[in-house]
Amino acid sequence: MNESNRLLIEPRIHDLGDGFSVRRVLPFRLRRHVGPFVFFDHIGPVDLAPGKGMDVRPHPHIGLATVTYLFDGAIEHRDSLGNDLVIRPGDVNWMTAGRGIVHSERTPAPERASGHRLHGLQTWVALPREFEEAESEFRHYAASVLPEVERDGVHLRVIAGAAFGMQSPVRVYAPTLYVEVKMRAGSRLIVPAEHAERAIYALDGAIRVDGTELPPLRMLVVDGDGDLEIIAADTDTHLFLCGGAPLDGERVLWWNFVASDAARIERAKADWLAQRFGQVPGETEFIPLPER
Repeated sequence: MNESNRLLIEPRIHDLGDGFSVRRVLPFRLRRHVGPFVFFDHIGPVDLAPGKGMDVRPHPHIGLATVTYLFDGAIEHRDSLGNDLVIRPGDVNWMTAGRGIVHSERTPAPERASGHRLHGLQTWVALPREFEEAESEFRHYAASVLPEVERDGVHLRVIAGAAFGMQSPVRVYAPTLYVEVKMRAGSRLIVPAEHAERAIYALDGAIRVDGTELPPLRMLVVDGDGDLEIIAADTDTHLFLCGGAPLDGERVLWWNFVASDAARIERAKADWLAQRFGQVPGETEFIPLPER
């Protein structure tokens, strides 16, 4: 792999208050997206004491799909379409914002009462231009429906899109690569060149990608059409592959809004200020529009 065809990204730490912090990988100043992925957050891990929990008040989205995937804990999703579901480790919550949706994310009552650990990934994928104004929808996929396989000490689980001869049932709007990989120490994985843009996020454990070491909590973005060789080092490792087809043009990201046209962002701002997005049933509070 040529040095010019790869980019190492070190996440920025964002303190969300109440003991919560996230590692924000995308967007990055030198790489705003990989395939359709325009936002990549690593949440936690955080240990929540009894009586404490996550409370993300109702807020809006347009032009994207949010994808939540947990390793530990639980999050209750409620939205302006009337959906109310709890996501647990291994499940996939895929919320298509399209022309606009409002949702909240909170710790469910049982976990709030007992205390628990929260750890996972939240990503956003930009919708192709033809679907930016699609009807909003929410789909929940249980862990049991995601395809997975064990090969020579490597466990592969396709979260969304297609990879390694498997197809996830999660509905996507463009060719997508999103795979959870667990490798035993010393194992080897070849990532075929079936997606135009690819990135590897090392959650824990050190790996080598085409001979280059990738430390944990870093993302390596790879451009080019060759296969990739990933080798686990001296310990078991946990990593993620993401990417897919290049976006059909640049996107404007402002707060929770994604659009191919800056004017669309301005309309979304006005709609949220005027509370024209709709409400999450049973919730009256909301996150105000940021000043900038």
